[in-house]
Amino acid sequence: MYSENDFSRLELSLPGCRSNFRYFRSRLKPSTKLLVLVKANAYGHGAVEFASMLQSEGADYLAVALPVEGMELRRNGISLPILVLTAGTDFFPEIVENRLEPGIPNLYTLKAFCDYLASRGITDYPVHIKLDTGMHRLGFMTSELGPLTDFLGSRREIFVKSVYSHLAAAEDPSEDAFTLGQIDMFMHNAGRVGDALGYRPMWHILNSAGIERFPQYQFDMVRLGIGIYGISALPGVRLAPVASLKVKVLQVKHLLPEDGTIGYGRKGHVAPGGTVIATIPAGYADGVDRRLGCGAASFNVNGHRAPTIGNICMDMCMLDVTGIDVSVGDTVTIFGEDPTVSEIASILGTIPYEVLTSVPRRIERIIVRKQIAE
Repeated sequence: MYSENDFSRLELSLPGCRSNFRYFRSRLKPSTKLLVLVKANAYGHGAVEFASMLQSEGADYLAVALPVEGMELRRNGISLPILVLTAGTDFFPEIVENRLEPGIPNLYTLKAFCDYLASRGITDYPVHIKLDTGMHRLGFMTSELGPLTDFLGSRREIFVKSVYSHLAAAEDPSEDAFTLGQIDMFMHNAGRVGDALGYRPMWHILNSAGIERFPQYQFDMVRLGIGIYGISALPGVRLAPVASLKVKVLQVKHLLPEDGTIGYGRKGHVAPGGTVIATIPAGYADGVDRRLGCGAASFNVNGHRAPTIGNICMDMCMLDVTGIDVSVGDTVTIFGEDPTVSEIASILGTIPYEVLTSVPRRIERIIVRKQIAE
């Protein structure tokens, strides 16, 4: 009926990805480039699989957090330009060998990279200059632009492919004045960098929420992150879910009142009239947070919601399926179309990013290439 490998899987919907990609592309001018973030294992979706999808769908750029993430993509045949957002100073040989393009957030890193390139006789290597416009995480502050522009005018080892910054609260209408202030600062400071270079690099500052809420500032490129994975910043916009975490029922038990309690700590209790439970092979080591236990969340079993019962275990959890027709081998959806990842995140008091990136690599990623008929 099913194999052991069918138990737990993260299904990645290519039709869903394509739908979301086209939605965001439709909000851009034809000349605007679209960069998609695939850092953190593509937000838990599977970096290699997802980058392959995006490459075939026509993305212009990819971005990762760390050089090792970009190296993995290159080893697996990804040829798109790759921006490394936190390149550091320890992987210059690997960056160059793998044709990765480092984000440069400070003069120390810029000088070190130029010195490395000079030692190899390399000129015009593509880099991206990060400006700090209010996020205050990485990037050149306005007060640091003088030394930056002086240095840029004296070195030929690099070619500045883009200047970019990061919006801190683009999804929040109450912070729109701050966001617009960031954009104004970015335009001014990016212009100063271009003046020092004698040419105009690409500009990009919009993230997923920015693409939806501030399309007039798309400039030359935008960076699409959580939006491609199905999360919109606009009320009433429901993007296609791309990731669906699904498992198969391991066992069904009919418990009587005298059986007492269920699970670790005896936190689950059999109802006076008896309880039917289904045990599934997904626990907190699989991204099912312990706070979803004891009825805090319910998962989809054969079209019905079944609440968790008892504590979430490391590799398993139990569902109360009383009154639901359930058999061993039936599919349970932890998140996807129903419930959505946003619902799970809301229960946990967190954001969808954390839920998606919590699904470990031991969960197999399966690409769904065709829309499943209802």
